[in-house]
Amino acid sequence: MRMPAVRQLATACVAALAFAVTPVATAVAAPSGTPGDAAKDPFYGYDGSTPLSSYEPGAVLKTRTLTYHIEGIPTPLTAVQLLYRTTDAQGRPTANVTTVVRSLRGDGGKAVSYQSFYDSLNPADAPSRAIAGDVRLGGVLANSENIFLVPLLLQGYNVIIPDTEGQNADFAAGPEYGTDTLDSIRAATQSAAGTGMNADTRIGLLGYSGGSIATDWAAALAPGYAPDVNARLVGFAEGGLLVDPAHNLTYVNGSLLWSGVIPMTIIGIDRAYGSGLKSYLSSYGTEVYDKLEHGSLFDAQGHYPGLTWQKMMKPQYADPDSVPAFVDAVNKLNLGSAATPTVPGYLAQGGQGGTEGTFSSPAGIGTGDGVMVAGDVRALARQYCSTGNESIEYQQYDLLSHVPTSAAWAPNAMAWLRDRFAGRPAPSDCARIPAGNSLAPQEPTSSTP
Repeated sequence: MRMPAVRQLATACVAALAFAVTPVATAVAAPSGTPGDAAKDPFYGYDGSTPLSSYEPGAVLKTRTLTYHIEGIPTPLTAVQLLYRTTDAQGRPTANVTTVVRSLRGDGGKAVSYQSFYDSLNPADAPSRAIAGDVRLGGVLANSENIFLVPLLLQGYNVIIPDTEGQNADFAAGPEYGTDTLDSIRAATQSAAGTGMNADTRIGLLGYSGGSIATDWAAALAPGYAPDVNARLVGFAEGGLLVDPAHNLTYVNGSLLWSGVIPMTIIGIDRAYGSGLKSYLSSYGTEVYDKLEHGSLFDAQGHYPGLTWQKMMKPQYADPDSVPAFVDAVNKLNLGSAATPTVPGYLAQGGQGGTEGTFSSPAGIGTGDGVMVAGDVRALARQYCSTGNESIEYQQYDLLSHVPTSAAWAPNAMAWLRDRFAGRPAPSDCARIPAGNSLAPQEPTSSTP
């Protein structure tokens, strides 16, 4: 299928991601490192007298209807935003926000949960805040993704857009992305939420890059964490996937463009798990940490060309595995140690990282698209196949890097999801996926504090 609406999705995906690798000469939005007006919005705070722990995950705590904004400009669309109960990376009850745009056809029977690649350490950059009208440089990615609504809504889907990183912006904390996504679906499909959906609404998961983290973790966690949601999932479609963060940080070490992901991941891990990683940093690493602590991908990408883990850390911690707290955290984020999804999946991955300034090919890791490791994605797809899910389709674009792969992935992902909603048999590439990397957990090399 190559419908005009699907081509729009492809164009939107590559255009939005291109913002992340293009220097911004002029910005009218608030800098990403400063709080925006939405950060003060009382809707985001749970102020009830009943403890959050008393609510079931997915319970709706607040509801509001507002005008849908793009770059601060109101549109004819309205959106329903929900504050709901969910679970953070450490298993604690917390509140989060999701946004629902109802189908233009009034069909409450099907919805796509679209996971954004807003990639930020600042909660004010979340999609819900951009939709509410906050204009921020760090929210440009979330704003630019709004064009995805056009093809999705035209095809009759309701669209659910969770703030996948939670209200603390726990960047890269995959399990939290997953629970935030699943509980967002629970909240959005409660009849009392005013979204036009209910417990029978079928759901497809869709996300690229940072959005693929939430998509895959949601699919993997659903059978155990949210079996009620899993029973309604038609499948998950994702591209540019982070599988094993330890491998990714080794792969981007010294990258001209993507090395800023190193400090972002350190900060995100530290925040999500309270790992105390800041105490391992060199003076320069501490300086970078403090500068990016509330920054977005705009503040990191291309700003630290050639940055390495070794420059960030004190000399005795040049080997990442010598930091026990880091090893413990990245093992929790390794999708290779998570459960196998029980619903069909479509995975796509680029393989030409040199185009985006990542020229390395570390032993046991190999190449990728500039930020994501191709061998890890192949290994995960093969693992899903060998552990009971043979409805896995895999595509690798060897000549494309991270950004252009999104344009190749998007129309295929949309067509793949449409077939799942139509009840067509899911294709399988299980017999054809090339071998990948080991996804075994990292082993600490030292217990020195």
